[in-house]
Amino acid sequence: MKKLSIIIILLMTTIIAFAQSDRVIVGAESTKEYFPILKNKRIAIMSNHTGMVGDEHLLDLLIRNKFNVVAIFSPEHGFRGDADAGEHVSSSIDEKTGVPIRSLYGGEGQKPSKESMDMFDLLIIDIQDVGLRFYTYYATMVRLMDACAEDNKKMLILDRPNPNGHYVDGPILDMKHKSGVGWLPIPIVHGMTLGELALMTNGERWLPQSRVCDVTVIKCKNYTHQTLYNVPIPPSPNLPNMKSIYLYPSTCLFEATPVSLGRGTEFPFQVYGHPNMLGYDFSFTPKSVSGAKNPPQLDRLCHGVDLRDISDEEIFKKGIDLSYIIDAYNNLNLDDHFFRPFFEKLVGVDYIRKMIMEGKSADEIKAMWTDDVEKFKQQRRPYLLYEE
Repeated sequence: MKKLSIIIILLMTTIIAFAQSDRVIVGAESTKEYFPILKNKRIAIMSNHTGMVGDEHLLDLLIRNKFNVVAIFSPEHGFRGDADAGEHVSSSIDEKTGVPIRSLYGGEGQKPSKESMDMFDLLIIDIQDVGLRFYTYYATMVRLMDACAEDNKKMLILDRPNPNGHYVDGPILDMKHKSGVGWLPIPIVHGMTLGELALMTNGERWLPQSRVCDVTVIKCKNYTHQTLYNVPIPPSPNLPNMKSIYLYPSTCLFEATPVSLGRGTEFPFQVYGHPNMLGYDFSFTPKSVSGAKNPPQLDRLCHGVDLRDISDEEIFKKGIDLSYIIDAYNNLNLDDHFFRPFFEKLVGVDYIRKMIMEGKSADEIKAMWTDDVEKFKQQRRPYLLYEE
């Protein structure tokens, strides 16, 4: 009986060890690799609620290990990740640790002040991105890279997987449409981690005046670009689950139209509809909720399409799917009043609006950016840290 117990224990230990060896390990977990870099440094971090190391936030982990954290830089949605998209986020103090929080979204502005830069020697980036050109966390990182390059400060990126990192899709941004939702000449779905994107920003000299930031990346382990990574914490209030993250490249385009994409419901970015859309069985009513206090079509019954039943495999196969926005455009019959100027900032090029209005199909439009995708895949190859 004793022998049997030992065999069972050994078997269970082996199974657990195998499961652990296969688990994606994010950069922040590899403390032996980066703790030595932090010794005797004044540290700032750019992070939010997703910067967890197991069940502990990076900030708490660093302070528990007696590192000198002097400032927190917070991106869109704030340090706790509960602010609306685009909402002004004020600078404050982290109540738990007393570390000052400097907002980079509606607070200090696009780059930290000289006073903030003088506070630290090394800046840590640890945040969960979703791999899209119009998701603002990477743009915040790139602006911080520029500030660090100007001020001769080091940057340490604790890399995390990209949940949309298994493909590349969409047109490369025409830089005349550069904005907070389109900061680099990359496709809508770039398929890179923040660490890889930082290396590419340096290598392609995308910072102003071709500046280069002193960047070190702590890589993820057990991760490749074909790993389907489930984010453990919603990265922002309106991306509550993996279905929303997978549909986001297609449904986000409704932000530049009068059509609701489900903000103010339990299924944001997973539906679309409008009070005047006709011929649909599905309907929903956007409400004022935390993270979407004043959503489009607030308190109005919207008719439209529920995308939640589409399988993940089908979403991956189609990539960016313009058929949703074409469907809503044709149904509402608003001509150019359907599109707002923000549309070009999201899609990054002029031809998509024009082709939709000309009655072109989703596949015809998508064929226009095939060369962009291939060009970018070649261009990014030297900067990839993980197997394609």
